[in-house]
Amino acid sequence: MTTHKKDYYEILGVSKSASDEDLKKAFRKLAFKYHPDRNKDKDAEEKFKEINEAYQVLSDSDKRARYDQFGHAGVSGNSQSSGFDFGGSGFGDIFDSFFGGSGFGNSSQSKNAPARGSNIQYTMPISFEEAIFGTEKEFEINRIESCSKCRGAKNEPGSKVTKCSNCNGVGQIKQAQRSVFGQFVQVTDCRSCDGSGKSFEKLCTACRGQGRERKNRKLAVTIPPGIEEDTQIRLTGEGTHGTNGGPPGDLYVVFQISNHDYFIRDGINIKSEININMAQAALGSVVIVKTIEGDRELDIPSGTQSGQTFRMRGIGVAQLQGSRRGDHLVTINVKIPSKLTNDQKELLEQLGDTFSEDDITNEEGLFDKFKKPFS
Repeated sequence: MTTHKKDYYEILGVSKSASDEDLKKAFRKLAFKYHPDRNKDKDAEEKFKEINEAYQVLSDSDKRARYDQFGHAGVSGNSQSSGFDFGGSGFGDIFDSFFGGSGFGNSSQSKNAPARGSNIQYTMPISFEEAIFGTEKEFEINRIESCSKCRGAKNEPGSKVTKCSNCNGVGQIKQAQRSVFGQFVQVTDCRSCDGSGKSFEKLCTACRGQGRERKNRKLAVTIPPGIEEDTQIRLTGEGTHGTNGGPPGDLYVVFQISNHDYFIRDGINIKSEININMAQAALGSVVIVKTIEGDRELDIPSGTQSGQTFRMRGIGVAQLQGSRRGDHLVTINVKIPSKLTNDQKELLEQLGDTFSEDDITNEEGLFDKFKKPFS
């Protein structure tokens, strides 16, 4: 039997347009009401788990977007469904983030904890040809890295680092407070060590005790053939460095492709136009067409009309994910001369006299198609 899960917005009592602040207020109110240490109703524990699960999804922008699009199927595996441990990393952590220590479990959050570095986005302009054929490009970014002198330790190399005497190395100060809801523990960062739990004899002179510094770094990225506008390539671990031994973030390179003077790209196809004269259109001809592979011959059949498009197969853009290659589409423009010599006029007049009305093919136009249902 399949259990129908309630809507997360309904659980928190908010609308789908609720702001982050609305979600926080709703969670805070319901968490106090249904926490099992306060509410002894037999259903309170299950209700509290339900509230926590809903908030964990909706408070995360990525998970919320997937939930809004796909429902519970979009976030399956993200919710907590295991045991009920308030002293661990589940509900206790969420309460800590809201109330600075919930009073129902000990806070484990500290500035000593390893933290992942943030991601960086770099926009790289590339030429039309580089996007078509691929290339490798070097570039330079400015990012935050671990200090090269203290390697993130924050102290001057060789100087002593001891445990903060004020917080006993925890990095936090706890104060018990009473309220109508019972006793709560207010947890704040230790002011003496700024939450680090450490006392430094001498701070690193290079980074001034920050453990990180800004640096210019040269990198290289391989651009595959057929890359498209706004495509992202991720360079793992090339983002901002983490703190307290945390991993670095990633670098996302976004490409902006310049326009070409002659070609237009349409997915994996290349488009261009070529001008021919009336004689070439009427009699047929072989013309030279510029392609991304160089000059190629194109057979123009007799009777070609202006605006007609011919396909030159297999000389377009390589498919980014796959082995297929696009085509080159050539649109014909039949140019009518604006000035004629007397000899040209005479020849055209002679040619015109040879045509009958049957020689002129009148294709059905837009007005004719519109008029037909009413006739």
